[in-house]
Amino acid sequence: MTFREVHVFEIREVLRLWLRGEGLRSIERLSSVDRKTVRRYVEAAGAFGVVRDEGEAQITDELIGQICEQVRPHRPDGHGSAWEVIKANNDQLKTWLVEEELTVKKAHELLERRGVVVPERTLHRYALEVLGVSRANRRTTVRVAAELQVDFGRMGLLPDPTTGRQRVCWALIFTACYSRHCYVQLGFHQTTEVVISGFEAAWRFFGGVFKVVIPDNMSSIVVKADNLEPSFNEAFVEYAQDRGFLIDPARVRKPTDKPRVERVVPFVRNSFFAGEQFIDIDDGQRRVETWCRIRAGMRTHGTTQCRPAELFSLEEQAHLLPAPVFPYDIPIYASAKVHRDHHIEVAKALYSIPGNLIGQTVRVRADRQLVRVFHRGQLIKVHPRQKPGGRVTDPADLPAEKTTYALRDIERLRTWPAGTGVRSVPMARHCWTTRFLGPRCARSMPSWDS
Repeated sequence: MTFREVHVFEIREVLRLWLRGEGLRSIERLSSVDRKTVRRYVEAAGAFGVVRDEGEAQITDELIGQICEQVRPHRPDGHGSAWEVIKANNDQLKTWLVEEELTVKKAHELLERRGVVVPERTLHRYALEVLGVSRANRRTTVRVAAELQVDFGRMGLLPDPTTGRQRVCWALIFTACYSRHCYVQLGFHQTTEVVISGFEAAWRFFGGVFKVVIPDNMSSIVVKADNLEPSFNEAFVEYAQDRGFLIDPARVRKPTDKPRVERVVPFVRNSFFAGEQFIDIDDGQRRVETWCRIRAGMRTHGTTQCRPAELFSLEEQAHLLPAPVFPYDIPIYASAKVHRDHHIEVAKALYSIPGNLIGQTVRVRADRQLVRVFHRGQLIKVHPRQKPGGRVTDPADLPAEKTTYALRDIERLRTWPAGTGVRSVPMARHCWTTRFLGPRCARSMPSWDS
């Protein structure tokens, strides 16, 4: 395990959970950010005037940039000063942890007796990465609350009109833990876009948004499954932030963490899908929604001895968040390198970046309207979204001596006086095409005078 930079969406999630009244331990579990790191970001937010009673509207890109500047230390090699202190005691730690087989906790205490004070978690990382000593597995528990459990289940084959072939159909199943009311979304894929569209359909079906969602460790939600520190998909985390629910994934290979939805998977397969003939996926979706309302919703559940749809309407629906009014705009996330022409490429379009970042890698978030560019947590540029092949160039991002060429300002080139380095318009045209298109394209271009 090495130093992991906390991304902007994770900082936003930490602050959102804190503003919702969660404690530091709860935030650590729900956001997969270490509790000490959570404390630093929360304290920095308080120093910038963030108040718990004033809601999530306080969280802006500018605020997160200021918090990052204050909290994050400069780590050129990915490690802080504590790592160097531990590295200086490598031989002694190797004796304690490898030869004498002491615990990392005991080694941390012995270091403190010698006057070496370092974070225990950093010592754990050093022991795992350098010395190969793993941490003892800690037992975790899953919070019990009014929640929605989510899982994929394989149904069978359905005809796909686009290919004319039979394809495997997957059911994304949503089960309310209290009432056992369920919703099913059919599809051929398990991508993040498909999962988000399934959640949007579920909110319409239930008439509201559940406050807590417990998904299986599907790759469209959980990038890296881990009992202690799972890594979430950035697009889905921002979707959860927009809709206002919390993500509390089940542990790896622990179906008992989501037993309600586990029991519904074979029920959907045997009661709805088995023995049926469907025209296509749309026909199956229409019929499964009717099945959820009538067959599954109005049956008498064996545990609750109630009809799930009626119990949901009477007792559970009132505790949901309001249903979304507008559809969700799924953004594109990318890491892009700033090239020598002061531009980055995102979704086959070019966007200008300040020249002092040439050669650096920036994080990009592009929705239907705007393209936001971040570097080390700071929002450095905002451009309107362009179609593939489009280009946006801000003259302020370019050196003054290259602005005319980069912006293709032919009229200004015509008015340049002698002695400026450009003898004629054809020569200026040759310089521009050579710079941006290459020598071969420059020779093949027709003359401007023709």
